[in-house]
Amino acid sequence: MAPILPKLFFIHFEGTSFVAEDTSGELLGFVCGFLSQTADDEAYIHFIGVTPEDRGDGLGRALYERFFEEARANGRTSVRCVTSPVNQGSLAFHEAMGFQVERVVEDYDGPGEDRVLLVKQLT
Repeated sequence: MAPILPKLFFIHFEGTSFVAEDTSGELLGFVCGFLSQTADDEAYIHFIGVTPEDRGDGLGRALYERFFEEARANGRTSVRCVTSPVNQGSLAFHEAMGFQVERVVEDYDGPGEDRVLLVKQLT
């Protein structure tokens, strides 16, 4: 996943990007997000990854919850993210995490690159 996850997220968004490692320091998962610079009540999750053998064990949920905690601490009341409409696993995960589909946008990331815009209200 390294080629699609620039190190800059962990440098410039250090306070809102988190990793999970096992006791030997092996990477198990990560979430990269940031506090919106445009909307002072929003945060955005850009990317999450969990090793295949650790999926379904609650690690993704724990990483998201850590991000939500940081967003709340910074006065954010909603979190946004984007996924592909064909990524059923992602859609199911986000629904289970309390995200709502805001809308589907055709050609969001270029021709034929439709995206589902999701939002979660933090309580």
